[in-house]
Amino acid sequence: MAVLAVAWQVAGTWLGAEQVSSPLLVLTQLWAWLSGGVLLGHAGYTLLEALLGFAIGAVPGLLLPLALRRQPFLAAVLDPFIVLGYGLPKVAFIPLFIVWFGIGIWSKVALVASVSFFIVFFSTTEGVRAVDPRLVRMARIAGANERQLLRTVVLPAATPFIVQAVQVALPLSIGGAAIAELISSNRGLGYLIQSSAGNFEMTGALAGVVALTLIVAAANAAVTAAERRLMSWRPTGAAARAPGDPT
Repeated sequence: MAVLAVAWQVAGTWLGAEQVSSPLLVLTQLWAWLSGGVLLGHAGYTLLEALLGFAIGAVPGLLLPLALRRQPFLAAVLDPFIVLGYGLPKVAFIPLFIVWFGIGIWSKVALVASVSFFIVFFSTTEGVRAVDPRLVRMARIAGANERQLLRTVVLPAATPFIVQAVQVALPLSIGGAAIAELISSNRGLGYLIQSSAGNFEMTGALAGVVALTLIVAAANAAVTAAERRLMSWRPTGAAARAPGDPT
């Protein structure tokens, strides 16, 4: 990382700030934004979009596989449509979201929700399908009803998959909100990047990218820390890995 920063600084000196800027100029810009309250305001707006969209998309993405677990026919009917929706590039829907929800916050929230829904849905579905049928039979023999079965068998087995989905979906939600802001917004980190680039201010554009990267990294760290606390009950080693879990 230090070598990259030095190389960037040298390149900025040779090529000029208007081409690649430099780490010192970017840090100076970030400090100016931070001390002036600009960065916190725009970053907070992007985070609000991301968290709202994540919640709106992740909740049905979590609940639907649990509901479809007892409805195999309905699951088979919906599966091709959900797979099709997952395969479509969500960025292509931004113009439609703008028409439907306007250029304000809700068009960005809709994009983020469409991203997070499919990630959480497919990961939760995998977790539900990975439940050991022997545990289900034992719970039923013990007299567990459907609610008890869901709480004591299905959800604990699917939890690693759900956590993995959050690890992927939350950072992508932040990035998705910024992408939507690049296209149509007057607030947010994406707006800062687009506005700076549109005015050929490479330092401002790169400062926005660095700020976005730091926020995504912080979100990753927060989710990882939460995962360690939530999954502390699991045994370590190979026995702890869920079927199909590459970690």
